[in-house]
Amino acid sequence: MYKRILILICILLLIQLDVDAQCAMCRTTVESTVSNGRSNIATGLNTGILYLLTAPYLLVGAVAWLWFKQSKQEQKERFAKWQLRQRVSQLLSKSN
Repeated sequence: MYKRILILICILLLIQLDVDAQCAMCRTTVESTVSNGRSNIATGLNTGILYLLTAPYLLVGAVAWLWFKQSKQEQKERFAKWQLRQRVSQLLSKSN
């Protein structure tokens, strides 16, 4: 299961898509509005960029948190099993 997910992530990271965005148009618009003394479009564009930037970080943070939570739960279960084995071995050694 984990191998498939890792392979899928590697494939997605290695694929490069050519994107023809309107970056030149946005840049021209921002430069012209800033030179005219109005910076509201530039501020809105920067706010939009920051808004779009937070989504990947929130996604990675959520996955990391869930992974951490799952590993802590598994660690507690392993420790409980270990303690049970220790008690059983102590009881068996006392009875002999």
